[in-house]
Amino acid sequence: MNAQVFVIKHWFSLTAKVETINKASEPFCSGVLRALWDFTGDMLHLRLALTGQILAIQLIDYILRGVAQVMFVNNSLSGLLIVGGLFLQNPWWALNGLLGTAISTVSAIALRDAVSAGLHGYNGSLVGILMAVFSAKGDWYLWLFIPNVLLSMLCPIVSSALSAITSKWDVPIFTLPFNILICLHISATGAAHPFFPQPLSPTNPSSEPVFLSVPVGVGQVFGCDNPWTGGVILLALLLCSPTICFHAMLGSIAGLALAAPPADVYSGLWGYNSVLSCIAIGGVFYIPAKLTPTLLIPAFFCAYVSSATSKLMSLSLPACTWPFCLSTLIFLLLSSENPALCRLPLAAVSYPEENRLHWTQMVSTVNRSQPNRSPLGCGGTGDHGCAADKSAATA
Repeated sequence: MNAQVFVIKHWFSLTAKVETINKASEPFCSGVLRALWDFTGDMLHLRLALTGQILAIQLIDYILRGVAQVMFVNNSLSGLLIVGGLFLQNPWWALNGLLGTAISTVSAIALRDAVSAGLHGYNGSLVGILMAVFSAKGDWYLWLFIPNVLLSMLCPIVSSALSAITSKWDVPIFTLPFNILICLHISATGAAHPFFPQPLSPTNPSSEPVFLSVPVGVGQVFGCDNPWTGGVILLALLLCSPTICFHAMLGSIAGLALAAPPADVYSGLWGYNSVLSCIAIGGVFYIPAKLTPTLLIPAFFCAYVSSATSKLMSLSLPACTWPFCLSTLIFLLLSSENPALCRLPLAAVSYPEENRLHWTQMVSTVNRSQPNRSPLGCGGTGDHGCAADKSAATA
């Protein structure tokens, strides 16, 4: 029997079907592409290969996935690229981010929570990086490790508490633990604290060309204003999912379109929340459909919320990712009978291409099991849920 090679043609100019090829006649280029394919998506084969290995080896994979999960990416190689981009921006920031991710992950392990997908590391990563960004003591102030470790340890605890609430509506907690903990830290210390003072003006407006503001807006998710760092992050997203990469750029552009002050346009501070919102709505939690222009609505709305939040908190606190959390949760909780809007159950969420394949297979299965009914699509979100999921559960 001929060996089978799976060549997947993504939705969005990628792969979507499985073809059988005779391995003996397989050209060299196909073999190379097949090898590269193993590093895309969620790299499930690596996670399975590490099962049963010593904890120290598995922990490296957990940490890298935790860093990547900030951008909704469950890929350790993408996480490694993002870490490289962070070191390109500032090694001290990158070190604090890795420390925060590691401490948060180890704390989750101690609480016996699942950590293999990195879902307990990304809040710790943001806490560590932004704590270094909002420090008036500058780089290599080692005493900063103390609050970094303490707050990162609290990340899985706060996450667990918030999950008990959000699970009632089957929505994620996003970066709410990071927002809560970093705002508590900044409020408790302030500009006059003798050991951990906060800068009065943490951002330095730049005057880069406008086209560089797109990668800068992506990099600002991690507090980085280096366009090269943003470019590396986009490359990491492209490796895992071109759909996520596209929506990251779309969100950054949408956010920048509403940024009236030139300094805000150049710095990307209006773009990063829209980046996260556009990724979340554009294929991670919703099925990728023909409503790509509609994605601009949550992106623009998120930009408006960013402006309002920045003004409300400008006296003492940064906006962080509060606008992203608030605006995206609103769109995840909406109820609609539009057949093109379908939100996946939280337990079934993966990267967009896999989500699309999962939904297509589910709809096909339900339609085959109930041939007398009209073809099943997706008919609602929020409390209505996905029609295909409900029918599959009752079939």
